[in-house]
Amino acid sequence: MVLGGCVAALGMVPSAALATPGSGVSGTVLATGTSSGTMKVVAKGATDVVVRTITIAPGGSTGWHHHPGQLIAVVQKGTLSRTLDDCSVETTTAGQSFIEPSGAKHRHIGRNLGSEPVVLYVTYMLPAGSPLSVDAEAPDCEAGE
Repeated sequence: MVLGGCVAALGMVPSAALATPGSGVSGTVLATGTSSGTMKVVAKGATDVVVRTITIAPGGSTGWHHHPGQLIAVVQKGTLSRTLDDCSVETTTAGQSFIEPSGAKHRHIGRNLGSEPVVLYVTYMLPAGSPLSVDAEAPDCEAGE
């Protein structure tokens, strides 16, 4: 009976108590951002994951491009204005995040229309061996530029 009680009591102990504690590990949060809606990430096959920081100077732009895989971006500083393939404009400010879908039909350009640098933290999820981005032609809405 005593043994049965001890076994039952062990079943009540949280499993975290059995985990080994970490040591010699530290981390730094580079940026945090909140999405404006639900985020869905899809990866098929071998995937290169790349994390990098991007700075766009005032008046600067990324040029028209698309990505072979999805990316998640957090605006750490400034305001990013993105013109999308359908000529709509999305503005993302510091503390916000967004996903850019993959493929040529999702071409876009990012611009810094402000007076301070835009700093982005971007995580790319690309088919293995793919480039980070691919240059693209501007859509008709950009013909005047």
